[in-house]
Amino acid sequence: MEQESNQEMVDRLKTRVNENLLLSGNCAQTTFLSLMDEFQLDGDEILKALTPLPGVALRGETCGAVTGSLMAIGFKYGRDRKNLDNWQAYIDSLRPSRQFCRSFEREFGSTMCGEIVEDKFGRPFNLADPQEAMQWYQCGAFEKCGEVIGKAVCLAADILVN
Repeated sequence: MEQESNQEMVDRLKTRVNENLLLSGNCAQTTFLSLMDEFQLDGDEILKALTPLPGVALRGETCGAVTGSLMAIGFKYGRDRKNLDNWQAYIDSLRPSRQFCRSFEREFGSTMCGEIVEDKFGRPFNLADPQEAMQWYQCGAFEKCGEVIGKAVCLAADILVN
């Protein structure tokens, strides 16, 4: 069987990101769901748990695209209840996670939602404030944050395919 091209996977991921972001309006869930579908991860409970994690409850903290990506990476490299005492598995999970974070930081200058938003939009937004959230949306939130999510899922996918 011919191996699928990397570009085909990237195109599929970007389509998923656009669809999932329009549906959910949530970067953490969009990121994880796009990777979950691409890599057949069984993560409906994690998807639910990611609900409050865009910018960590809209506080401008860790970007939801980072959180969602790290959850997917944890699915492949992490440990479960049966091997919580396996410290080598823990250490081994940190390598790809840190690789992702370094790549994301190189791309966006930070893993912090507030800093990325300010860079992308030219000003900070308090996304917990409904009026500011509406202004953020009107300034192209789905397009600009969608670009961040799209790049994040591609960075995570590069790690997950290896």
